[in-house]
This record gives sequence, structure tokens and C-alpha cells, in this order.
Amino acid sequence: MLPQRVAQQSLRRLAVQQPLSLAKFASPAAVATGQYMQMRPTSSITNTSDPTKILAQQRLNRPVSPHLAIYRPQITWYGSALHRITGSVLSGGLYVFATAYLAAPLLGWHLESASIAAAFGALPVAAKFLFKFGVALPFTYHSFNGVRHLVWDLGKTLTNKQVIQTGWAVVGATVLSSLVLALL
Repeated sequence: MLPQRVAQQSLRRLAVQQPLSLAKFASPAAVATGQYMQMRPTSSITNTSDPTKILAQQRLNRPVSPHLAIYRPQITWYGSALHRITGSVLSGGLYVFATAYLAAPLLGWHLESASIAAAFGALPVAAKFLFKFGVALPFTYHSFNGVRHLVWDLGKTLTNKQVIQTGWAVVGATVLSSLVLALL
């Protein structure tokens, strides 16, 4: 049985080889014992003078991942992106204002509460509403969506239907509470 397998392996290996010259041939015994190694070129391109050009050409021939283009947008995508964006906007605004507040005495700016209240009071009603709505919208969305994430951490409302419902509930509560806060 063993000699038959050795013969079959050597015949299969010889059949796979593509001999171009007599130097490429190996004896059946060398093939059967595994002492013969088939050699193949390492590159399919013969001109390897500039490897960076080859790599750039290979990148152009690669397929582009479908990524977001083939999937239907969902409330969870928008909710996740908006949660991160509103968190960045709120924290960035806080850092900018805190830095300006600390640098105000050195630069001669008046960022005291009285001067800020007087400047805000001098604005037209529409500008006040837009400013308050612009501040309230990211704050309320980030707050409500943060509570939603805390509920998820408890293992609640994690089915697809509940996730969609709570996503739209957060959007509705955000718009409603932002309008209420802007009208105060």
C-alpha cells in the first residue's frame, strides 16, 4: 500500500510540473521522498525596478470596499454619529470658552457674567431664540441619547424594534425639549 501511495504522489507531482528544460526535471525518487522542491518566480511582473510603482498599480487594481454605499441608512447609524458629534461640539465649546475666559484678563476682554448677559440681552428676539436653540439641541440630544446608552448597559431595549423606537423617541424628545428651552 505504501509503495503505491509513493508512486501516486510522485506521478501527481510530475504531472503538476511544467518542464521547460531538462534541468527542471527531477527523478521520481527525489519527488517521492520530498527532496525536490518546485521553484516558482516570486513576482508575476518581470520588471521590478521600482517597487513603489508596482505597489501603487496594485492598489489601483484592488476592488473598493462597498462600505456605506450598499447599505440602507438606519436611525442607529445617525444616532451614533450624532452622539459623537454633539459630544465633541459640547466639549470643544466648553474648552474654547474656558480658555477664552482664562485668557480674557490678559487680552483685555470682558467675559464676566454681567457683560455676557448684557450682550445677550441686546440681541434681537430671533437671534436669542436661534442661539438658545443651537446650544440646547446638541445638549439635549447628547443627554437623552446618553440615558439611552445607560439603559442599554442594563441590558434593556436591545431588540431591533426597540432600538429603532428609542432612537426616534430620543429625536422627538430632543426637538421638543430644545424648543421649550429656546422659548424660555
